[in-house]
Amino acid sequence: MTTVKDVARYVRSKNAGPFWVTLEIFCDTKEDYEKIKNSKNITAKKIAELYSAEERKVKSFYVDNINVIKFSFPRSTPQGHKYENDMHSGQQYILLANTEI
Repeated sequence: MTTVKDVARYVRSKNAGPFWVTLEIFCDTKEDYEKIKNSKNITAKKIAELYSAEERKVKSFYVDNINVIKFSFPRSTPQGHKYENDMHSGQQYILLANTEI
């Protein structure tokens, strides 16, 4: 089983303002980038499943010239909400990093 973290150089998550989360996958080579980009398991649908988001609201970005894949989706609670538990969304990448390609 090959996961995103096995192929990518770096996987991270961060807030994209108080209402959105962004996940980023950085790859060293075009080959690694294409492997993840073309995976039938690394899709907006899978991101929606992993993060309990609405699939239609997940945005996908493929930055071919720098081998980066980004997904953004609305946060379940706004940043700073009393029930919010990851202010900067810095720990959210783990689910994606451990996802099989």
